[in-house]
Amino acid sequence: MTALGNVLLGIAIASALAGVASSLALAAELQRRGVKIDWIWFRVLIVIRYLGQYRDITRRETGRTGPWYRAYVTCMIVALVTAIAGLVLRAL
Repeated sequence: MTALGNVLLGIAIASALAGVASSLALAAELQRRGVKIDWIWFRVLIVIRYLGQYRDITRRETGRTGPWYRAYVTCMIVALVTAIAGLVLRAL
């Protein structure tokens, strides 16, 4: 079970890194559209402010939510689920 737990934790880390990359791409898209990004508080504000802004802006432009929104949310959910499962399996 420890080996499978380690694999799941590795997937969680990879997914978290992909989430970071997608959040940076999301911020770049917002900057391109004229939104000022506060880089000092970016980690906190990505969930509170910037995700909603990106979703609203892309919906206004195209009628659909932009791809970086889905990428970020998906990566973070996968990271959370696999991290929890990996930690549980390592504890057994």
